[in-house]
Amino acid sequence: MTQTEDQPMPMTFRATPPLSGSVTVPGDKSISHRSLMLSALAVGESRVEGLLEGEDVLATAAAMRAMGARIERDHDGVWHIHGVGVGGLLQPDTALDMGNSGTSTRLLMGLLASHDLTATFIGDASLSKRPMARVTEPLAQMGASFLPLTMRGACPAVPMDYVLPVASAQVKSAILLAGLNTPGITRVVEPIPTRDHSERMLQGFGVDLRVEQQADGARVITLIGEAELKPQQIMVPGDPSSAAF
Repeated sequence: MTQTEDQPMPMTFRATPPLSGSVTVPGDKSISHRSLMLSALAVGESRVEGLLEGEDVLATAAAMRAMGARIERDHDGVWHIHGVGVGGLLQPDTALDMGNSGTSTRLLMGLLASHDLTATFIGDASLSKRPMARVTEPLAQMGASFLPLTMRGACPAVPMDYVLPVASAQVKSAILLAGLNTPGITRVVEPIPTRDHSERMLQGFGVDLRVEQQADGARVITLIGEAELKPQQIMVPGDPSSAAF
């Protein structure tokens, strides 16, 4: 009997060893933003490994470069940030292009609110529609002033006690960043706790910051201003959500 086109061809299967190895998960975006910003405020060189190199984080890096920080990436993917110190940021020559990054914009507003400079934020059409009032309102109470897309920092800024009306890690972080260059005590009360990346990283950079848990579950974050940040070596943890898509 001869093989015809209608008859299946025999196939042989052999077992193979199981898959093995390791994968590197992209770094956490929130921590990547903060690593660049806080390193740019430290005096000396910080090293950051595992930085998420997406457009949003690169927009933060470009903004910090525009204000005087020296930021370089070596061939091994390690980022080196030479900071200018708290209060040492320079007036940017051009508008700060945030692309589509709402996190960059809101946190940088806080960071610059207590510096004597004027910054204009630009971005794509989507960013222009993002709500910013929840950040600009408390920062205005500290002395910063805002025009459409432009802010003028206050130096010295006014320390404040602020109770978050809604749970927001970005608003909390913006106020704490503004408090770094503000003389006195800046205090934020969050009735509903949010992620604490900023608090942990600020403490890691040597900032005098305390967190107290109240009986009703609220958290009180107290920061002593005119801080001096110490350079760090940072390993940004991987974030599976960055790789999920």
